Amino acid sequence: MSRYLITGAAGFIAFHVASLLLDRGDEVVGVDNMNDAYDVRLKEWRLGQLTPRARFRFERLDVSDRGAVESFFSTGRALGPVDGIVNLAARAGIRESVRNPQAYVETNVTGTLNLLEACRKHGIQRFVLASSSSVYGDSARMPFREEDPLGRPLSPYAATKRAAEDLCASYAHVHGVRSAVLRYFTVYGPAGRPDMSPLRFVRWVVEGQPVRVFGDGRQSRNFTHVEDIARGTVAALDRGQGWTFNLASRSPVRLLDFIALVERAVGREARVVFEAPSLADVPETSADVSRAESVLGWSPAIGCEEGVRGLVTWYAENREWAAALEH
Repeated sequence: MSRYLITGAAGFIAFHVASLLLDRGDEVVGVDNMNDAYDVRLKEWRLGQLTPRARFRFERLDVSDRGAVESFFSTGRALGPVDGIVNLAARAGIRESVRNPQAYVETNVTGTLNLLEACRKHGIQRFVLASSSSVYGDSARMPFREEDPLGRPLSPYAATKRAAEDLCASYAHVHGVRSAVLRYFTVYGPAGRPDMSPLRFVRWVVEGQPVRVFGDGRQSRNFTHVEDIARGTVAALDRGQGWTFNLASRSPVRLLDFIALVERAVGREARVVFEAPSLADVPETSADVSRAESVLGWSPAIGCEEGVRGLVTWYAENREWAAALEH
């Protein structure tokens, strides 16, 4: 049995990663500052699924607070040594990063630095960074490959994720702290973020509300199920140190085609309203996942149609409170 620290433990991906580690018998120390970047009720729901589990411990902690992070590790609040850190604490969301870039720098950059310092000082050998497909920026080469040059970051969010990746690279070079860097592609699934399009599309279609689409709906994404993401994250924790990996579905799906899958699963036609596109959005993402396949033995297993059905089922089961979620 190993002990792992998961930051952002009440977050979407972290909740599923923590659940997977607990299922296989590991101990998980979860930290989160429970901020209101989106509706805290969803974070509390996720945390409520984890806290009854025997090998899970939780503490409020803001990873951007250097003193608090140092105290957490030096005073024993980490409840003993940890075998690795999975840094899933992040400010996410491209459009919000344009409006509030400071919060993204504090969490995504300063927070990563504070945790890398903890690894250096306390001899923690395994560190996993949650990065993003947005680091590829305006790269014209498709599909995205980890070894390809990166284009310009098109949002403060993308810039902060790239900065966090660079910090990992520098700590590997200077201090020998080797990280696994994971570039996630449009993650969706049960208990997903209410500010992301998959859950919003489901809620709008179920509730008979207009489905807002920025742009013409022909932009495409590698919609990747959170259970696949969790499996890949755990695999990287086990054997991915020193590598950068794309974690993505095999094929991009257009937004309008994703909405059609929601319509089919819900049994109701969507009322689509098109709005002006955002300059911070890229028109397409497409990932090469061959490195994750060869090094981690990982491949995506849940297709988009199956994943959408599962998300619709989760929403229906939790509709009484999920319908009121704010983002």
